[in-house]
Amino acid sequence: MRITSRDNSLLRKVRAVRDGKIEELIFVEGLRLCEEAHRSNLEIEAVVVSEELWRKERAAEAIDGLSKVAKRVASVSEKLLESVSYTKTPQGIIVLAERPESSEARLAASLSANPLLVVLHQINNPVNVGAILRTAEAAGATGVITTRNTSDPFSPKSLRGAMGSAFRLPIWSRPDYAETIEWCRRHNITTVSADVEATTPYTALDWTTPRALLLGPESTGFTPEELELADSRVTIQMKGMAESLNVAVAAGILLFEAGRQRAQL
Repeated sequence: MRITSRDNSLLRKVRAVRDGKIEELIFVEGLRLCEEAHRSNLEIEAVVVSEELWRKERAAEAIDGLSKVAKRVASVSEKLLESVSYTKTPQGIIVLAERPESSEARLAASLSANPLLVVLHQINNPVNVGAILRTAEAAGATGVITTRNTSDPFSPKSLRGAMGSAFRLPIWSRPDYAETIEWCRRHNITTVSADVEATTPYTALDWTTPRALLLGPESTGFTPEELELADSRVTIQMKGMAESLNVAVAAGILLFEAGRQRAQL
């Protein structure tokens, strides 16, 4: 199907999903990320492809695979694609896919004998959320919890930063902080918060037991009450005048130390 009008019903739906008005679907943009959605066996609701990309041989196989499983497929001009794109420069293809299940049940069902979880608490920058998801998968984390008021891990910006990790990692979205801590305790998972004022270096902690790494708001950090709920706290020792690290950078340092220790088991 070829679409030539901005007011087409499919393009209206694409804009609604892009803007978070249809929660059961997610907005996926860019050939590589769309391929990841397909490989992750998400149900593909619709594929919208620019006529220019459709003509490129390097994209033909991926577009063909997506088209075979999608309920609706449409081609549009570059200008029309720009009208629904999330980025300033359209990437040639947009997919509407089912939102992956992000529930307590899914996370609980995926728990291994020695889980390493990441808890994102009120992190409101979707770029950081996506980067942490990507890092978490690369470092060997087994699941993620995003508390209430944390950016949606399936928003367009988060998905772009995660580069497919959001499709693969078990995620539980929107519990409150106290509920998360209690859930970890019930599952014998000890919690450790990243705290710039902690006295224990992150390298001194034994990361080889079931752990949940708690990462707090970028601007304010954890409240004293929230820190009290954690089983332990660690810090990343720094030089110079820097007061703190970007939360995604800190997550990478802590998670790869956990991965390093676990690799020696």
